[in-house]
Amino acid sequence: MQNPFHLAFPVNNIEETKLFYKKHLKCKIGREDVKWVDFDFFGHQLSAHLKPDELKNSKKNSVDGKEVPVRHFGVILEWEQWHSLADELQLNKTEFIIEPYIRFKGEVGEQATMFFLDPSGNALEFKSFKDPKQVFAK
Repeated sequence: MQNPFHLAFPVNNIEETKLFYKKHLKCKIGREDVKWVDFDFFGHQLSAHLKPDELKNSKKNSVDGKEVPVRHFGVILEWEQWHSLADELQLNKTEFIIEPYIRFKGEVGEQATMFFLDPSGNALEFKSFKDPKQVFAK
């Protein structure tokens, strides 16, 4: 088993954040207070902190011809799990920053990827590699 990571991030509204992460990403809610909440994010610990003044427009970099938010987080899923999530998000009319697609097709690091925002504007990326050895390939 890999060690789970911990990530704390700012949000505008705790209740709205809880609803989003629970409904769209099936995250279980852990400990919480009026100013923060912990989520089980695919086995990792996310801590959303009520801190609207920390939310600012993030910069973007061009990657594979798409404008990718520099500040983002997410998870690398198994191939079928990624496709199931992409289908479910599309059915729920999720507004994507970058629609689900295959990045670096036919190249080293070929991957399925998609980007969307949580209610506070935090960018999330979910990706998958058909060949898990490609995750750190050069």
